[in-house]
Amino acid sequence: MRQVSLDGLATALAKLPPQPRVVVSGNAATPWAAVAALDSAVPEYRIWALNAGHGIPDRPGVVAETSFVGVGMRHHSALSYVPSRLSMVPVLFAGPMPPDVVIVHCAPERDGRLSLGTEVNVLPAAIEACHARGGLVVAVRNDAMPYTFGDSQLDAELIDLVVDIDVPLAEHQAVPPDDASLAVAERVSDRIGDGATLQMGIGAIPDAAVGGLTSRRGLGIWSEMFSDGLLTLDRAGALDRERRITASFCFGSRELYDVVDGNPGITMARTEVVNSPGLIAQNPAMTSINTALEVDLYGQANASRINGRIHSGYGGQTDFIVGALHSPGGQAMLALRSWHPRADVSSIVPLLDEPVTSFQPSAVITEQGVADLFGRDQESQARDLIEQTAHPRVRAELHEEARALGLA
Repeated sequence: MRQVSLDGLATALAKLPPQPRVVVSGNAATPWAAVAALDSAVPEYRIWALNAGHGIPDRPGVVAETSFVGVGMRHHSALSYVPSRLSMVPVLFAGPMPPDVVIVHCAPERDGRLSLGTEVNVLPAAIEACHARGGLVVAVRNDAMPYTFGDSQLDAELIDLVVDIDVPLAEHQAVPPDDASLAVAERVSDRIGDGATLQMGIGAIPDAAVGGLTSRRGLGIWSEMFSDGLLTLDRAGALDRERRITASFCFGSRELYDVVDGNPGITMARTEVVNSPGLIAQNPAMTSINTALEVDLYGQANASRINGRIHSGYGGQTDFIVGALHSPGGQAMLALRSWHPRADVSSIVPLLDEPVTSFQPSAVITEQGVADLFGRDQESQARDLIEQTAHPRVRAELHEEARALGLA
């Protein structure tokens, strides 16, 4: 592990073979100073990031590559979307999409080991694949990054270059939920009992749902990510202190990062672990809460595309729906508003026009009500989706479409 400056990093990157694939920390952990050094030194490259934020270079010679599109790549002029369930992305790195460089954002060493801090996900697999083929692994070391345990910990021999920076981490600013989101969240939380294991997301509905769980006891967390809802549940005494919190990344306030720092009760695990349907299923009463852009009368969900254009990707939705349904007492909920205020259209549709992201959740929940799907015949599913979850202004039309589809 050799320490270099940002200029030294740029010099090293300039020696790469033509058009390298560079994997960088995604979500809210991207080391932007190192990305800038990359962009200044390498004329043409592919940059791979999971759920990238704003700042991905967009110029001739730069291809933005990912299996889950974030706001920083959504309108990129050279987006290369590679469809994949999140649990399978490590297989891509070990096979058809090997990285030439991996740049990760780390907490300084403790007991001789760096930590990936808030963002683990697919990065251990990328580092291993890169290291195996003699690629370049770069650690960007930052005192502001909390030190986490588990698969986030890195041995020094895996790192070729280390660069020190001193920048604050991005923080999530929660938006107060509107009335519709509160109604959805209330119905979600009503279905969760003591001892459940939660897949926690981020956004108005998950944030509000967590607020409705403060009276529960013995809750566990096995989730792709967590945010400040963890603090809410912990303060309320809702969490089972005997169960380790397991996740792949976190994003929230500085207070959350301070709680996470050096916390032995939190394990940051790689995607192959967190998103394994078999391991998800081993959690008691595994409760998966996801959302969608639209759901059709067959219970199929589109959470990935708008007008044929990729919006996000499969992510872990399929992994967690399958895992939760196989868990003893588990359930997989799709929670969404019945009407898209911006697009001014119903989120419950007769038949998806877009590719299917997932199917067969336990229930679909909107501010209008709940449609329990699992164990119901297709006619009952369609009827309940229309009468319990669709906006009243489209119910008559949906009943007519259901008859045309043979669902009524």
